[in-house]
Amino acid sequence: MGRYARTLLMAGMMLCASMAGCLFEDESGSDQEEVLAVFSFSPSKNVKVGTSVSFDASSSTPSDGSLTYRWNFDTEGSIDIDATGLTATWTFDEAKTYKITLEVSDGSSTSEQVRDLTVAPESAEAPTAEITQYADEEDCDDDEISETRHILVWICARDKSITDRTVTETTTVQLDASSSDSGDSTSQYIPEDGYAWDLDLTEDKDNDGDPENDDDLVGATIDWNNVAPGEYEIGLTVTNNVDMTDSATIRVYVSYAGYWSDFEIGGNSSGNPAELDFDAIIHYDKDEGNTIVKAQVELEYPKEDGDCTSLPGANNCRAKLDIFAYNEEDEEAANTTSTDVDSREDGDCDSEQDCIHLKLSGYMFADTESTYGDGEWTMKIRNERVNDFNIDQFVIRLYYK
Repeated sequence: MGRYARTLLMAGMMLCASMAGCLFEDESGSDQEEVLAVFSFSPSKNVKVGTSVSFDASSSTPSDGSLTYRWNFDTEGSIDIDATGLTATWTFDEAKTYKITLEVSDGSSTSEQVRDLTVAPESAEAPTAEITQYADEEDCDDDEISETRHILVWICARDKSITDRTVTETTTVQLDASSSDSGDSTSQYIPEDGYAWDLDLTEDKDNDGDPENDDDLVGATIDWNNVAPGEYEIGLTVTNNVDMTDSATIRVYVSYAGYWSDFEIGGNSSGNPAELDFDAIIHYDKDEGNTIVKAQVELEYPKEDGDCTSLPGANNCRAKLDIFAYNEEDEEAANTTSTDVDSREDGDCDSEQDCIHLKLSGYMFADTESTYGDGEWTMKIRNERVNDFNIDQFVIRLYYK
């Protein structure tokens, strides 16, 4: 820095120091954490008269030791401070719902959180939540299903129109909690609104700190409508007449088979192969536990089209149709072109047919650098030959268990 520049800098600093209100901005304060009261308590349910409950405010911010903590364990009708400190313990001597208040302060800003805590009589007993397991008797191929732990159903779309080449079908899943036990049959019961079904265990819709107790559906037996193919984990929370609760979860697997029969694909025109596209949404989400096991695409067609007229010296009446699979980014993931026409005998194929399957493992739909991701996939039938050909059947199967 030259002598003239240094002189100007020193003069500016002296002038600033002599003027009231001239400050150098301190940017370090701009990132200061918000004062926010947050607390949890344990046990968080089935608290009875005489139960010792532990309260913890360590999730409050900032966590730099600058906060003071004040607890009130019965806010209604009282302004007393029952305890101070980051943690506290309290025992309740009356059966009712208490409003618990935590107030935190850093000396200039204050925040509070209020949460309800229901205390049951000392004689109360907790219920037992139970979800009835069941499965369809058979899958879409009429094969018997053996399932003893989960809910397993199939969507069998047997007569899909060739003008509708998208997997859009949904189903209704029956949910049954009527086998749940109230805890004490002589004085306790579970009211109809005491059965709460949570259809998404990853989202806390009621913001109570527990993502597994929302009441998306209510009732002992209920229909869960418009369920698309996929794997789901759902929860049940039952609450009896003395506010004691219990929870259970179950996995629901909805698999799919769509059938298109007796249609035609055009021929290769001017070097452009004929294609028919079929679209399906496929799920593979490890975080939400919605992961497909495998997808299978099946194609059956006559080896020779009866209406075909062969050109001299050419075997253009011998059909060869192929399946191609593309992911949501239109990347080709797999095809059947390497299977010779004399080796297409997958499934129940007669001597006059070619039958070929394209099997896609569940891992193929994972979102990694070496795989293709989930989302909207397209399965194509492609005809490289000049003649039109008949197709006996095309099937898309999505196995979620």
